[in-house]
Amino acid sequence: MRKTRKALKALWWILRRPVLLNRVLSHEDSWQSYVEKNFALPGGLPVVDMDQLTGGGSLSLGPMTYLDGGSLPTDLMLLAGLAEQMEECHYFEIGTWRGESVATVAPRASACHTLCLDDQEMERLGMHPRSIESHGLFSRELDNVIQLRGDSRKFDFQGLKQKFDLIFIDGDHHYDFVKSDTVNVFRHLVHEKSIVVWHDYGFQPDRVRFEVLAAILEGIGPLRRDLVYHVAHTKCAIYT
Repeated sequence: MRKTRKALKALWWILRRPVLLNRVLSHEDSWQSYVEKNFALPGGLPVVDMDQLTGGGSLSLGPMTYLDGGSLPTDLMLLAGLAEQMEECHYFEIGTWRGESVATVAPRASACHTLCLDDQEMERLGMHPRSIESHGLFSRELDNVIQLRGDSRKFDFQGLKQKFDLIFIDGDHHYDFVKSDTVNVFRHLVHEKSIVVWHDYGFQPDRVRFEVLAAILEGIGPLRRDLVYHVAHTKCAIYT
């Protein structure tokens, strides 16, 4: 009886404030159930070792702050290793943040494009001024890095009139954003040999972020789903 009362009370609150339904739907257990039901992946993606993708060997990394919200060293090693194997690598990323990832790839690439919100939009969203100033901290002075500004859901990717060899999706990690970014990347930026990497597929390397996984699988469509993996010891998923 107590559970019934709780359920009725929860329903009453949702009817009064429908926005609360979003919290229920975005709960990680709900996303895991969604992925299991629709894609039969209750434990996440199949796993591939980084050495299988990069060939192993030592790698030097660029600047790293070890601050919250950044990439793991292994995430950056993955990008560096992939870029080193590409001749005249053309790199594109969604989500500049402090610029650690693009600064890691830049010495190994012919040209890099990185996209993030403009300062006015970040201010409108209530971001702290110091966080806004931090965007592109490590990449803004690099000669082969082109900084693009705009909302990735509205950005004119087709207007770039260019395909890219290595693409890193690391913007907003909620379902709608990840799905939109994935659709746009595969519609406008990839060629037949492109490699696409998504950051924060996992909260940690051993803990899947099912909301992101659902968005990836929906965004790439059924014909590409068998070519998506989790890279061991990273928070990244990869299409290759």
